[in-house]
Amino acid sequence: MDGNGRWAQRRSLPRTAGHQAAETTVIDIIEAARAAGVEWLSLYAFSTENWSRPGTEVDFLMGLVRRVVRKHAPLLLARGIRCRFLGVADSRIPRELAQDFEDLATLTADNRGMTLTVAFDHGGRRDIVEAARSLIRSRTPADEVTEQLFADHLPFPDTPDVDLVIRTSGEQRISNFMLWQVAYAEWVFPEALWPDFRAPDFLACLHTYRRRDRRFGGVPPRTMGDPS
Repeated sequence: MDGNGRWAQRRSLPRTAGHQAAETTVIDIIEAARAAGVEWLSLYAFSTENWSRPGTEVDFLMGLVRRVVRKHAPLLLARGIRCRFLGVADSRIPRELAQDFEDLATLTADNRGMTLTVAFDHGGRRDIVEAARSLIRSRTPADEVTEQLFADHLPFPDTPDVDLVIRTSGEQRISNFMLWQVAYAEWVFPEALWPDFRAPDFLACLHTYRRRDRRFGGVPPRTMGDPS
């Protein structure tokens, strides 16, 4: 969800105004994904690297996210959306916000309409390191480690591999997002800044994804055995 700061700067507003404007987009995309039949939606809200931002901006984000979570919890419950939070390991996260995350996850745990994963204080490299540590602690022999076993030690191992990554604002970087799970993801880079991104833009990205020829390293059936 990229471009909040630039959205604000183009309007001669403080960066915090861009983060505030992003709330409308978040709810719009959640509703659009649910209506389109998306079963798993992940939103990258705050990375492990975002702690390097100015303290005033980080503090504002913590307060904003807490307000958004508490405000929209009834809607998420009513829509049958299961909410989970990926990361949330840093001690700098306010205790009250961490509790709100836990409360929302508990409140919606039995929902089966769609799973919404909010990546907050998330880092793909950290997840991989933690999975390796978990395997070592379990005394798993090296020769028994498979890709599936490794994946089972990642956070939320029931999460399927990512099919599509949408990064707004035209930026074209992975930025440490779910590094294991995006191995065969399709990528779309719309130019719209996140506060301007809306349901029609999201649906256009889904349409682009459906047109992709996903071969996973193979070749189309019509060329099998054809040396050309």
